[in-house]
Amino acid sequence: MNHDFPLALVMIQPDALPGSYLNTGKTLADIEQEVLAETDMIVDTGFDGFILQNMHDGPASQTARPETIAFMTRLGQGIKRRHPNKVLGILVNWDGVASVAVAEATGADFVRVEYLYTGVSVSSVGLMTGQCEAVCDIRKRLGSTVPVYADVQEIGAMYLCPKPKDEAAVDIVRSAFADGLFAGGKTTEESLALIKKIRARLPDVPVFLGGGATGDNISELMEHYDGVSVATWIKNGNMRNPIDPERAKVFLEGIERAREVRKARMVKA
Repeated sequence: MNHDFPLALVMIQPDALPGSYLNTGKTLADIEQEVLAETDMIVDTGFDGFILQNMHDGPASQTARPETIAFMTRLGQGIKRRHPNKVLGILVNWDGVASVAVAEATGADFVRVEYLYTGVSVSSVGLMTGQCEAVCDIRKRLGSTVPVYADVQEIGAMYLCPKPKDEAAVDIVRSAFADGLFAGGKTTEESLALIKKIRARLPDVPVFLGGGATGDNISELMEHYDGVSVATWIKNGNMRNPIDPERAKVFLEGIERAREVRKARMVKA
């Protein structure tokens, strides 16, 4: 990803895709038009790119349906053709193997494995187990060079026998071979404390903030994180709302302040 850190990415979360229990009859063509219009707005606003996630399909398991993989591939290809110079991440709920396949087909810049790269958690569909072995297997078979970024005990998950998050981060990179991380806490203070611990142990690994970013805290957080995925705050608390231009402006101003601080820090070093 040849962009200045920290990266400011927006979650693209289309309406439920055909085949999903929550789809109410909207066609893939209609959804694609909406997705492309949203990406245009995001680019015009000044963000660095997007993470495409089928957030509104449900209930979601760890094995994506064939049609979901096909539809996500079509949407991802449409985004990449329309905005080839913007960063595109892929997140197929909650199937890391499918995410790698879609990323390869679309020419995406990275994969996010949110639920669940390592460990075991309990969800509404039962136990979810770490997918690192299966993800590494498909990467090897495909010769994939698309980076895989894995969540460190995603905030909304209920993990069984969790390690301290900084230790879990080290395991994800050194033992499960992720290229980067998504990490964060429930508060700004927790997120700052966590990134400082991770940096001490993994100084060269890209770490993105997975959630909790606002216009008030983004500058301070991005002095330490390499990027952020945002949706709720710039959409006035509801991911289905359009982007609020004023909030987006405030958010991006915070990103720019963080970039200046990081540049100054690099010059001093």
